[in-house]
Amino acid sequence: MFTIISRIFHFGVKNFWRNGWLSTATVAIMTLASIGFLGLIVFGVVTHAATTAIQDKIDISVYFKTNTPEDEILNIQQSLEGLSQVASVDYISQQQALANFQQTHANDPTVSQAINELDANPLEASLNVKAKDPSQYGAINDYLSSPDLAPYIDTISYAQNQDVINRLAAIVRDVNIGGWLVTVLLALVAGLVMFNTIRLAIYSNRDEIGIMRVVGASNSLVRGPFVVEGVLWGAIAAVIAIIIAAPALYFVSPYLNQFIPGLDIFRYYYTHILVLFVDDLLFGVIIGALSSFWAVRRYLRN
Repeated sequence: MFTIISRIFHFGVKNFWRNGWLSTATVAIMTLASIGFLGLIVFGVVTHAATTAIQDKIDISVYFKTNTPEDEILNIQQSLEGLSQVASVDYISQQQALANFQQTHANDPTVSQAINELDANPLEASLNVKAKDPSQYGAINDYLSSPDLAPYIDTISYAQNQDVINRLAAIVRDVNIGGWLVTVLLALVAGLVMFNTIRLAIYSNRDEIGIMRVVGASNSLVRGPFVVEGVLWGAIAAVIAIIIAAPALYFVSPYLNQFIPGLDIFRYYYTHILVLFVDDLLFGVIIGALSSFWAVRRYLRN
């Protein structure tokens, strides 16, 4: 068994070097697919950071009638925090709302004078509710619109933010679907190229394969070297993709940080480089092995 395995690897490596131009072209295509796979992972990180930054700026504001007791507002806050869709709930009292308003209009003497002349605080207490996912704001709004809470709530800002929230949810969904479709397309192209490359290699080595079959070589011994060759293509492509991605991400990282504060994509890359390399290696090896296996299998069945 050890002798058979060693021969399979020996002939696989030999075929790889003998088919130099075919190997180079196939590795180039596989490298593009591997870069696309890495790009999908990195793009997922960027998308998550971007959507998180946007989500931090989107919430539902619930304004309570001025005669609503503070204890009742705090009870509603506690009930909201118990919902699985809710990430956080911030309470802004009437006094805090007035202080925030005064600070915002500190340079406007007309507004400041008008506030000082008021006998009572006209601003309402509120709760700012953030959801774990943009698509969950509708469920939160339905909860706040229940008849039990109607006597206390004056307005809910969901209607004003609904278009933005729905658009954000749609963008996140479409970006994820688009990324997977691009990766699948690149994988199919790479697999097709490898399949045809193996077919060409089989054609160029048809005399040797014929002799092997005449002397009684098993299908595994005939198929093995080509599968090893496909695995080598995928593994080398993964290494090249990792090397190419590093300077590219180092270059674009400052620009991404300008649009998404706090995101250092290059730091994420080198702190997760081992995991990324293993994922990319598996991606390339699986495509290479499967493409080679099916190409030889089809030849052996003819």
